[in-house]
Amino acid sequence: MTNQTNKVALVTGASRGIGAAIAERLALDGFTVVINYSGDAKSAQAVADRIEAAGGRALTAKADVSDASAVRGLFDAAEAAFGGVDVLVNNAGIMKLAKIADTDDALFDQHIAVNLKGSFNTMREAARRLRNGGRIVNFSTSVVGTRLESYGIYTATKSAIESLTAILSKELRGRAITVNAVAPGPTATDLFLNGKSDDLIDRFARMVPLERLGTPDDIAAVVAFLAGPDGAWINGQTLRANGGLV
Repeated sequence: MTNQTNKVALVTGASRGIGAAIAERLALDGFTVVINYSGDAKSAQAVADRIEAAGGRALTAKADVSDASAVRGLFDAAEAAFGGVDVLVNNAGIMKLAKIADTDDALFDQHIAVNLKGSFNTMREAARRLRNGGRIVNFSTSVVGTRLESYGIYTATKSAIESLTAILSKELRGRAITVNAVAPGPTATDLFLNGKSDDLIDRFARMVPLERLGTPDDIAAVVAFLAGPDGAWINGQTLRANGGLV
């Protein structure tokens, strides 16, 4: 545990799964947490309630990250409530799989809007408004390395995130703000597990040298490292948190 009293972390897509685990871990480390969600207010409030029951501070804030004006409002809400933002975790995203030949325009546009433009919107706002000494943690995927069939459009958006991560880390020179990305491998979340047979899930687990799926807490620990003082010298990097898959 690290002591980050008076620092504020904004976590997008934090109502469930990896995002919720990140919000709870950062709260445990002493951050005040802004829990962003796009639709599931009940789940977001449940995360906030768990954080506050454990002695932390949390606020829920609705915003569609693909909407630039909504993202500005999200930062406005954090600043009004807590005075500013020190950490941005760009966790919000979608993953709808299809082979390239079978991908229609709507599916392509949705991935670009949420995964790429959504992360760009929050990165741009953070670049303008994050307090000096802050952290930006983006999300990629280890499929950038494994290049699995049917993950093409999803992975293309995440490859772009890795490039933006490295470039933004240089553009923020002089402000002591680090910008990194985390690239999970197969992780046991509803997003990953839904629609997969037990045999397929087991096959994914056995692909990893550690012979299991990741957990949301595994990924949250990596984010906590990058957001905390021990990660201060890591900048412009993508950390492949996948148990050795690739």
